Amino acid sequence: MIIWIASYPKSGNTWIRGFVSSLVYSKDGNLNMADLEKIKQYPIFPQFNNLIKNKEDLKLNTEEDINLIFKNFIPSQEIINFNDEMIFLKTHFMNCKIGDYNFTNNENTFGTIHVVRDPRNVITSIMNHFHKKTIEEAYKFITNDNNWLYSKQYDHSFPTLISSWKTHYNYWKKSKKNYLLLKYEELVTNPDKEFGKIHNYLNDLKLINKDDVKFKNAISSTKFENFKKFETSGEFSENVFEKTGEKTPFFNLGMKNDYKELLSVEISKKIEDKFKAEMIELGYL
Repeated sequence: MIIWIASYPKSGNTWIRGFVSSLVYSKDGNLNMADLEKIKQYPIFPQFNNLIKNKEDLKLNTEEDINLIFKNFIPSQEIINFNDEMIFLKTHFMNCKIGDYNFTNNENTFGTIHVVRDPRNVITSIMNHFHKKTIEEAYKFITNDNNWLYSKQYDHSFPTLISSWKTHYNYWKKSKKNYLLLKYEELVTNPDKEFGKIHNYLNDLKLINKDDVKFKNAISSTKFENFKKFETSGEFSENVFEKTGEKTPFFNLGMKNDYKELLSVEISKKIEDKFKAEMIELGYL
């Protein structure tokens, strides 16, 4: 069955994925790219090869097109779960229902690790990662409830509904089955405690045996600087590309991405007003 590692884009998903892969798949807890790649993204086109045969059918301009995508989520997950093994999948897709079709269900989901990040810090990462020219463009991105990611130029690309930061959070927090919520900021300020929650979570689900040495190695080896080294050496291959063909740095500012230094008071206030209830709930306000 599937354990989702779910987040809005640029909220720490790859960090969590690296830590989990180090604990679950490595011998000593040290991060390596081969183990990281064992946790695939969902959805990607190969997961639907026997369900949606023509990639050109994946369009987003009619209700019929979107239903074609949604009606194949459960069948694709049943194929993934065919061998009844525990599988971790990374996703940015919103956990919602359209028409009669759910993104997932309890028969295919064993648990969810959900990581959120202060939207005032998400916005500047979005601006870099998705090549937004202005902070206003990035603001429109994170507040768009009909926000889909899809690029046909990538072979494995599959339409991904991320919606707005607010709606994405509100849908995933409804998860009931073995649900763990983490905040990016607390992973930064108190890594032993917060990553310890993941360590305990995986142990409680009998997916690992607690190992303090592996735990310490997993925290140390998944620091931002180590991910950056993998990217610089070419071992990390999940960058997006600008229209010029140049890679956009995936690991850009890391912990230096501080809205207090990077955002105007006006933009910060707009975000706070737009997402007030959720930010209060999460302790950001």
